[in-house]
Amino acid sequence: MALLNLVYRDQLFPREAYRLTFDRLCEQLSARAACKTMVELLSLAHERTCEAQLAQALEQYLADGQLPDLDELRSRFAPDPATVPQVHVRLASLRDYEALLHLDMETTS
Repeated sequence: MALLNLVYRDQLFPREAYRLTFDRLCEQLSARAACKTMVELLSLAHERTCEAQLAQALEQYLADGQLPDLDELRSRFAPDPATVPQVHVRLASLRDYEALLHLDMETTS
């Protein structure tokens, strides 16, 4: 809810489309819902590094006279599973650690 009365709110928005979207949200939703949606949009832009592309999508929603669909936007800007690397962690054996401890004990004795 702090977004409503924030003095530098307009400077917070990375592009004009975000500010216009917030204005539209405030017109059509409760103050709480508008703030929550806007924070979700800003978070999406940051976390998925899609600020410019999201602004274009918001402009299209504004042009169509619609409110942004968060589920659709999250899906659109989700990372491609094919580009996410598979990480396989191979844990060391406890015997290796015990050997290190044994070497350390020998050098201090």
